[in-house]
Amino acid sequence: MTAIVQNLVTSGVFELDGGSWEVDNNVWIVGDENEVLVIDAAHDAAAIADIVGDRQVRAIVSTHGHNDHVNAAPELAKRTGAPILLHPEDRVVWDLTHPDRAPDGELTDGQKVTVAGTELRVIHTPGHAPGAVCLYAESLGVVFTGDTLFHGGPGATGRSYSDYPTIVKSIREKLFALPEATSVRTGHGESTTIGAEKTASKDWD
Repeated sequence: MTAIVQNLVTSGVFELDGGSWEVDNNVWIVGDENEVLVIDAAHDAAAIADIVGDRQVRAIVSTHGHNDHVNAAPELAKRTGAPILLHPEDRVVWDLTHPDRAPDGELTDGQKVTVAGTELRVIHTPGHAPGAVCLYAESLGVVFTGDTLFHGGPGATGRSYSDYPTIVKSIREKLFALPEATSVRTGHGESTTIGAEKTASKDWD
């Protein structure tokens, strides 16, 4: 059976640099009837656990360390026994939320994470955060971009540990190298495609 992609939207607060903003986050669950990956455990561990049901969680993958993408990760890990994976360059951001709870494993560029016979390739895409990653599932024609690429352009770079030229370089060199038909499943808001964002990028600064 081919892995399927499920989406859960959770709501909470994003906090950084002394500010706070109400946000809705996309939690992505990839797998089959037996096992899943959870991408970005945001806000509500109980709601995520309900969607997972009795399936094994192979890993909780964090696209980056901002609190609204990782605040439910330790509780979900406790409920499921799954390891939390994060790129090491994002520990500086993770530690703002979880100073006493380290991730269980590291993500590296080019690493393959497999669930339900489906391989997801880790793509390091710094810019929104230093250790931001995307996860490309070629067999599904899908890339999970966290807050690196949205419907309408790059993720925000106006706060600490972010940089606009860096995120643009990551998108143009790494994400725009993917097939244009690839579906982009984002950390917030609606999905898009690589082709649509590549076309729109001609208007970026």
